[in-house]
Amino acid sequence: MPTTPNVRELTADELADAWQLGRLAFGSAPQPPPHATTPVPGMTRYGAFDATGRLVGKAVDLHHDQWWTGRPVPAADVAGVAVAPEARGRGVARELLRALLRGAHERGAAVSALFPTVGAPYRACGWEVTGVLRTVDLPTAVLTRPRTTGRLAVRPGDLADLPAVFDLYEQVTRHRNGLLTRRGPVFDHYRDQFTADDPPFDGLTLVEQDGRLVGYAGWNRGRGYGPDAVLTVEDLFATTADAARELVGVLASWHSVTPTLRLTPLPGDALAAQLPLEKAREHEQDTWMHRPVDVARAVGERGWPGHARGSVEFTLDDELADWNTGTWRLEVADGAAQLTRVTTEAALHLSVRGFALLYAGAATAQSVTDAGLLRCATGADPRALDLLAAGGPAHLLDYF
Repeated sequence: MPTTPNVRELTADELADAWQLGRLAFGSAPQPPPHATTPVPGMTRYGAFDATGRLVGKAVDLHHDQWWTGRPVPAADVAGVAVAPEARGRGVARELLRALLRGAHERGAAVSALFPTVGAPYRACGWEVTGVLRTVDLPTAVLTRPRTTGRLAVRPGDLADLPAVFDLYEQVTRHRNGLLTRRGPVFDHYRDQFTADDPPFDGLTLVEQDGRLVGYAGWNRGRGYGPDAVLTVEDLFATTADAARELVGVLASWHSVTPTLRLTPLPGDALAAQLPLEKAREHEQDTWMHRPVDVARAVGERGWPGHARGSVEFTLDDELADWNTGTWRLEVADGAAQLTRVTTEAALHLSVRGFALLYAGAATAQSVTDAGLLRCATGADPRALDLLAAGGPAHLLDYF
């Protein structure tokens, strides 16, 4: 096989081969789901081919949007990266990701996230670990059941309630950072598949106040009712403390048949303030990584906290996305920011991984310096780049 494989978008006829490559890599079920072998709006699927034309690698660009302080930022979220065992260690994944970033840049993406099975290859391509998606188990018996006040109505939901459910999710998440908007062609495609016989959850519990949705829980029942039975809460959101208490009370009512409640908490939200998370034990942790696709768009298209104000110049290195390489001036004021190119020499020299850490609020400029991802000229203060981290920590709740 040549050192550099031929990387291009996959055709519809090649999706079955891509599925088989992924099945071998990830141990998936033998039969593919329908979306795996048919084109899906909002997905760009890339393949790497050797000199004989054999498919030796694949990767998927998911055309997501991410919330960043009230504004949706176009993303190229990466999934399904797989390389044939005989082709591993030859730079196939790197060339796939290089092509994916180039295509994502051309279509206007600004940022990228992924969940790695191993971090080193992605770090070598500019992604950096910026958070962890935690799934925890709680003993259902430790949840409290509040006294009913009569101000809120609790009822089961159905497909007709999903638009209100999606709106409430947006109310909770839009002012945070990193969370998917759950808008766009990918999500529309899967929502169109929901039917009364095949809903997104086994059950949907709604909490309403004066006919307005203020909280919901989407849950899957699982099997059995013995000591190993688990109620998995796929989605759990509330916009008021009272709604959160009502939802916790409904979940507490399962204690006799599902001793364990499994959920993914969102730090600092209305539900986290009501759940006894000190009793939780880790079920699963999924590390996620972030990187800019286009640094100017990543800065200019997101929202910024109103208190952030200032400017700083830095030089950035980005080997895979060379349009990001150069010296930049960051200016932040009045809830907005911009990056502009400058010709003066900067005292701060930032790697793309360091940019990812700061942008996602996962580190301070001093700790990025300690990690060797930011170099400072003699006498320069790295803390000037804390301006890039002013938005606070990012989170992800959707595994892809």
